[in-house]
Amino acid sequence: MLACELFKSACTDEIKDIDITSVAYDSRKVKDGSVFICIKGFETDGHKYAKKAVENGASVIVAEDKIDVDVPVVYVKNSRRMMAELSCTFYGNPSEKFSLIGITGTNGKTTITYLIKSILEAAGKQVGVIGTNQNIIGDKVLSTKSTTPTTPNSLELQQLFTEMVHYGADYVVMEVSSHALDLDRVYGCNFDVGVFTNLTRDHLDFHKTMENYLNAKAKLFGLSKKGVVNFDDDGGKKIVQKGECPDIIKTGLSDGCDLKAENIKITSRGTQFDMVYNGKRYPASVRIPGKFSVYNAICAAAAALQSGIDVDTVIKGLAAATGVVGRVEVVPTETDYTVIIDYAHSPDGLENIINCVKEFAEGRVITMFGCGGDRDNTKRPIMGEIAGRLSDFSIITSDNPRTEDPDSIIDQIEAGMKKTSGEYIRITDRRHAIAHALDMAKAGDVIILAGKGQETYQIIGKEKFDFDERIEVYKHLKKS
Repeated sequence: MLACELFKSACTDEIKDIDITSVAYDSRKVKDGSVFICIKGFETDGHKYAKKAVENGASVIVAEDKIDVDVPVVYVKNSRRMMAELSCTFYGNPSEKFSLIGITGTNGKTTITYLIKSILEAAGKQVGVIGTNQNIIGDKVLSTKSTTPTTPNSLELQQLFTEMVHYGADYVVMEVSSHALDLDRVYGCNFDVGVFTNLTRDHLDFHKTMENYLNAKAKLFGLSKKGVVNFDDDGGKKIVQKGECPDIIKTGLSDGCDLKAENIKITSRGTQFDMVYNGKRYPASVRIPGKFSVYNAICAAAAALQSGIDVDTVIKGLAAATGVVGRVEVVPTETDYTVIIDYAHSPDGLENIINCVKEFAEGRVITMFGCGGDRDNTKRPIMGEIAGRLSDFSIITSDNPRTEDPDSIIDQIEAGMKKTSGEYIRITDRRHAIAHALDMAKAGDVIILAGKGQETYQIIGKEKFDFDERIEVYKHLKKS
């Protein structure tokens, strides 16, 4: 591709005849004819690697700051946005070749993507999913998730979209994080439907205020032709008030919603409810227990309706959906108590999973949880207070402590726990904490292992160690 085709209005005489072979922001991935984009990251600055990129064959450099190299430089105000623009153009705007549905919000994004996938597949569509757990189309895994972002960087995202086109995707359903929206990872994407789930305290280490956090989420609706909003959430009401998306279905359990859920019945096997839409009532069910599962289900239903799927197929797709790994995931233990793994790592997420379990637990609710290091520390005492107030017994342990002292994190969680009368114990080593929960469980109890969800590793310092809670449970039960 000639540089003028790629850079369009930013093209200059100096670069117009250069043949561009690839786009890169990692100097190690540069080859002859690459455009190298200098990105200012949180740990390093791409401008430092411009000369290395030239050594590796870069023909053009994109930069924000003045650099001294022997190839043409295109100076821009925002290199992240330019990377998104170049990536879209270089890969031929793949998101225009299928219907794109984006889900944003603090909780529920992953589950909703899979519920929508199930509905669309019930309609006979080929569906791709991009998100926290994995990137897939149909049953084919395109790339394995580890510590990569929920929403890939713009370059990798357009590469994934191109793969989706190759495999014949009719729809792509993706999680859209607040970071992705703020950092222009999805700039240039054509969203047919944007979905907002809820807004609760999280990521304030990055956004600083809840207002900034909401404004980041709301950007999705400026990129979307149609919308779905949880109208029971205050953040959802504010997004509707902004009016950036003219065609929105408001979902919830309260009056004023366009699509409502009523007559909710929850068991350990799932949830049944009536879906009320356009004056008609439709019996619906999902295999995931909990009131929050109803909110997820009606958001997914509304997204499908906005995509032109009929109501009967929506109901069929919801009923067929299986659970998501790490989301209210029951570990088959063959014990007289239950072990559930859940990704809950925010105050709202923790409160939701404990309340969900309390709705069907016959015995005690034992909650084991921690908080991630090098992340928002203001939520730690809040989560301690929630666990202490709602659980019968809590075990405070490590999550991914990263470069923080694990015991210091636990101290902050414990400060909130002490505001309650809840019984608890501190066990810093997560493996030992799991063992303690299993050893103390009695018939009818439910153990919640919260925070890790689908993750099969633990980050201590700057190293990542294998750590799958399912394996840890099986190992301990085998020894017991």
